[in-house]
This record gives sequence, C-alpha cells and structure tokens, in this order.
Amino acid sequence: MPGFVDALLAAASFVAGFQNALAGGGSFLTLPALLLTGLDSRAANIASTIALFPAQVATGFVGRQHAGGTHSLKLSSLFIVSLIGGAVGAIVLLGTPPQIFASLLPWLVLFTTLVFAWGSFFRRADSTRKRLAPADAGVMQFAISVYGGYFGGGIGILMLAVLTLAGLTLRNSAATKNILAAVINSSAVAIFAFSRDVAWKQVAVVAVAAIAGGQLGAYVLNRVNEQAMRICIVLMGVALTIGLFVRYHST
Repeated sequence: MPGFVDALLAAASFVAGFQNALAGGGSFLTLPALLLTGLDSRAANIASTIALFPAQVATGFVGRQHAGGTHSLKLSSLFIVSLIGGAVGAIVLLGTPPQIFASLLPWLVLFTTLVFAWGSFFRRADSTRKRLAPADAGVMQFAISVYGGYFGGGIGILMLAVLTLAGLTLRNSAATKNILAAVINSSAVAIFAFSRDVAWKQVAVVAVAAIAGGQLGAYVLNRVNEQAMRICIVLMGVALTIGLFVRYHST
C-alpha cells in the first residue's frame, strides 16, 4: 500500500514539524513513519536528519540576534566545535552496520525520551550554580555534537543545559542552541548526502510536510498548551521505545 504509506509519512511529518515549532520531539514521529516505508533503522535516521535540517536552519536564522557566546567562550568557538563533532558522529554512523544500529536504536530513543522529560519537567534554571569552565563547556559541546551527528535526539535540551551553566541567559541559550543544532546537522547532512543509504523520495516528503507543519506551529505558538504538547511527546517517546525494544530485542 505505497500510497497509504506515503500519505501516512506526510501526515506524520507535518505533525512533527508542528511539534518542533512548539516544543521539539518531532523525530519521535518521523523515525517510526520512515521505518514503515521499509527503510532500515540507520537509513531512517539518516533520512530524518536530512529532511528536518531545512527547518532547523530557518529556526536558527530567525532567532540569530539573541545568539552569542560567553565572555570566555565565543560563539565562533562553539560553531567550530559543533561542526567537527557533527561530522565525527555522522562518519561513525555510516561506519556502523545497520543491524548494530538497530540494536542500539531503542536505547537511543529511551535516552532521548529521558532527556526530553528531564528538560521539560524537572530541570530548573539556577543562576546561583557554579559556572562551567570554558574548556569543560567546550568538551561537553563536542560530545553533544558527536551524539547529534550520530543520532541527534535530545541535543537541544543537552545544549540548553550546558550553555546556561556556561553563563548564558535562558533566552540567549535557546537562540544559540538553535544555531548550533543547525551547525551540527549541516556537517552530518553534507556527509550523508554522499551516502548510498539516503532515500531521497522519503526525504522530500518529510521535508516539505515538516516545513508546512512548522509554519503552522509558529503561527499558533501562543495559542496552544505547550505543557500538554510536552506530555504528549514524552508519551510518544515511551511508546516508541517499547515498540522498538519489542521489534529489535524480542526473542
């Protein structure tokens, strides 16, 4: 039923773009939808990364005026670290056999779900905490970038935590992490584009639908209950984690 699967992929991607504009977590929808098209888990992850990249660039561009580094950790340094880390993660992913990535995928989604839940409901900004040293923040950003190039789920929350601890305000941290997320995926996308594993048809469907959903999400941003959206995303993450464990780890 290729027509039905394509329509389902487009619908899931539209909602994913809508979600990302509001609270993030859109990959929880695009990943299983891409798996339904017949892609293996690694190819689905690659397709999702490429397809959602244009919306990340647009988001980072819109909020660029609020982005910046700290007095001792410049944005240009974070840019370079993120670019290199994203490339490393992408290369490692392409060198990972699909069956091994399939066994890792449930754990990656579980980690992403826990990170998203922590950042959405438990983490609190605290300006009285000791700030991270520039070297520590740089190392953490590199590690996040490698993870982002390899899988990517949850990097926004992880970067938000590091940047606020490094001394940025919450508003500036949010704008900066949007730019750095696009940078991380720019190097990953540049590498993935030369891979034979890219399913360009699915990429096109996801990209167009996600951009449309993102536009609608931006329009209704102040008209929906963001907390309810976050709860739904966590529940979807839990359901996807259980489904992936059943699919790839059942005996």
